[in-house]
Amino acid sequence: MNVSQVVSEIVRFINEDKNRHYKIIIGSDSEGHADVVVDFATAIVVHRVGNGGRYFWRRMKLPKFHTLRDRIIQEVLFSLEVAKEVLVYLKTFNVSQFDFEIHADIGENGETKSMMQEVLGMIRAYNFEARTKPESYAATKVADRHV
Repeated sequence: MNVSQVVSEIVRFINEDKNRHYKIIIGSDSEGHADVVVDFATAIVVHRVGNGGRYFWRRMKLPKFHTLRDRIIQEVLFSLEVAKEVLVYLKTFNVSQFDFEIHADIGENGETKSMMQEVLGMIRAYNFEARTKPESYAATKVADRHV
């Protein structure tokens, strides 16, 4: 599905129960394979708060990244790219109120803690709400399933 088709499905899902509150969440994850390529997965999650949700995903392979920092930055860039596209299409529909978040696969513990301010700054520079581990389930649970 292309982004337009995904957004149409999101709008259809929201219109099934307009009385609920919704979150649209974008998150990406990656995994290196055999020191040659890196798999990236980006998930678009529409969460009907308190009553399930749906998600869509895409997977890409890129040549090996030499540092974890470069890989994490690329994950965030993929999420931001998809988020901008989704919002462009959402503006063409009369969609009820929803929250919009970007989930990053970084946290206070582990190797990525030194990148917190940099990554959060990137996301906030686009005026998006950012979530990190353990709250970043679109990246750490959903996208992670597909790498």
